[in-house]
Amino acid sequence: MNVFLVDGTYELFRHFYAVPRATSADGIEIGAVRGVIGSLLGMLEEGVTHIGIATDHVVESFRNELWPGYKTSEGLDPEVLRQFQPLEDALEALGLVVWKTVRYEADDALASAAVRAAGDRRVEQVFVCTPDKDLAQVVDGSRIVQFDRRSGSVRDADGVREKFGVGPGSIPDYLALMGDSADGFPGVKGWGAKSAATVLARYAHLEDIPAAAGTWEVQVRGAARLAAALADAREEAALFRDLATLRTALPVFENVDELRWSGPQPPFFDVCARINAPGYFRRAQAVVASRA
Repeated sequence: MNVFLVDGTYELFRHFYAVPRATSADGIEIGAVRGVIGSLLGMLEEGVTHIGIATDHVVESFRNELWPGYKTSEGLDPEVLRQFQPLEDALEALGLVVWKTVRYEADDALASAAVRAAGDRRVEQVFVCTPDKDLAQVVDGSRIVQFDRRSGSVRDADGVREKFGVGPGSIPDYLALMGDSADGFPGVKGWGAKSAATVLARYAHLEDIPAAAGTWEVQVRGAARLAAALADAREEAALFRDLATLRTALPVFENVDELRWSGPQPPFFDVCARINAPGYFRRAQAVVASRA
């Protein structure tokens, strides 16, 4: 079996900015919800059997306690934030497993689910459905891969190295050095993607980078300046790496069989009516009938 793990937050934002606005029978904006549900129905129609979705039920997480500048919901369009709960309700009505994260982030749930699913010998491949660079760290050979559903591209461990210049295990260190503006931490002053990749390709982790640039076994422009900047920010860099490191021990499921989709729940008919998408119910029923 193959397991598909979907970043529901990414999908909600992607559809919010890509599909026409639409309102529910109650006058609530649900265009993005309709887009995500339709997209996931498409996955089921294509033969996906085991699937789980993670959402940021609350944008803030424990990381905000570690770094005050970490990302928050401030500045996000209220219309997209108001669609999280309707999306989660619709996903559960469709019969899908949903991890609604509060203290942790959706990425942590996806990482935990990927590691747990890959530990089951019956699983041939785990597809983490998001282009988010943070999730590159859980890629494992060709067993756990990233799948960008929009472009149709699959990224295995070799693909991660080709994209970022470092292996999956060095992604947190890479982000710590260069920073991540999307998550709200700046990285180490003077370091960028190229310098971080060049140095980490030889020294996989922050603590392995020699203090003296003269002993570096790589050629990088401004090495002395970069070494000095890192020397002044070792503790901060370690904190940034901690922020970038996904947690993989969340209790997402006990058995991968829990992720098998068996059909919509009774409330799905009403959900489809509420979001003005009666065709979704018929599509779900058709998938069930095709697998009988």
